[in-house]
Amino acid sequence: MNEHREAATDKQSPQTAPDVSVIIPAYNEETTIGPVLDEVAGVLAGLPLPHEIIVVDDGSTDNTAGVLAQAARRLPAVRILTLAPNSGQSAAFGAGFAACRGRIAVLMDGDGQNDPHDIPSLLKELENCDVCCGYRQVRRDSMSKRLGSRIANRIRQSVLHDGIRDTGCSLKAVKSEFIRGLPMCFRGMHRFLPALWQMRGAEVSQRAVNHRPRAGGRSKYTNWGRLKETCWDLWAVRWMQKRHRRFRVTTNGEES
Repeated sequence: MNEHREAATDKQSPQTAPDVSVIIPAYNEETTIGPVLDEVAGVLAGLPLPHEIIVVDDGSTDNTAGVLAQAARRLPAVRILTLAPNSGQSAAFGAGFAACRGRIAVLMDGDGQNDPHDIPSLLKELENCDVCCGYRQVRRDSMSKRLGSRIANRIRQSVLHDGIRDTGCSLKAVKSEFIRGLPMCFRGMHRFLPALWQMRGAEVSQRAVNHRPRAGGRSKYTNWGRLKETCWDLWAVRWMQKRHRRFRVTTNGEES
């Protein structure tokens, strides 16, 4: 069983619990995670909303932990969770979901390719929906990665009919009631979050977001490895869709 421990936390009381929790998985991102956190903190400081930044160190073997410790000392909103051993992006998001205290969760990567300046527009979208998924209108990746993602997205859409343009874009905003109890202990589930939210009755919208070149480090995925895993996971999620049941509970004639 994967466990996580909280290495640092801001000292907010329940009365000042955050409105927004930004959740960022990080695996061997020593060159990028510090600037990402500074940028996220700067964007959030301009919003009239209490916030926290949850970083999940997914068993990094470089100096990510040291960089995070320094960031937590200068940025009071930063909370650090550590997974042991390395457990993958789905587990990292799952740990962040469990620790989330905000009424809204914002998901993003720690490699600097997601632009924190898109966060305010995603939050604005939640005035009219439950989830807003970013999609990368102009991708700053290699041709092979863009082609692989295009194929994977088309296969996923044809099987799940979820209508999501770019499920590989981590940048999303979601009302926190929809992140509770998701099966994030299974590898690859982060790729299907919109479909899982739709199964729970969430109204999902999409918005174009900026995508930037990777500033450092290297991608943790290969096209073939990701496509092979996604195909297996896809049919598992399709099975969930077919078997899923939504219901309401009433007690003494009153809805719970």
